[in-house]
Amino acid sequence: MAKKNVQTNIPAVNADSKIDAIKQLIFGENMAEYSQEFETLKKELEQRRQELTDFIDDTRKELMSAIDNLSTDVNIRISDLEESLNEKADTLDAKKVNKSELGDLLITMGEKIKS
Repeated sequence: MAKKNVQTNIPAVNADSKIDAIKQLIFGENMAEYSQEFETLKKELEQRRQELTDFIDDTRKELMSAIDNLSTDVNIRISDLEESLNEKADTLDAKKVNKSELGDLLITMGEKIKS
């Protein structure tokens, strides 16, 4: 049995070495250059990804700040409008004549005209 295991391992090693030999024939000395270029591309992609992530975070912060400022501005304007409406309502109340008082004044005026 031990001999069978040794024999099955040898073809696997030979297959790997054959694949390596074929890679060496196809790509030759350029293999290390390709690996280096791939590593450079990986690093550059990671750097770009980090830059985009940072840009997204900065943009999110700016948008949240703009939304907060806009919300504050809208609240101030709403408060100003409420105050203005209250002042107008108070002015109208002051100018409004009480119907009961007007009726009494008209009766008094009518009585003075008769006499």
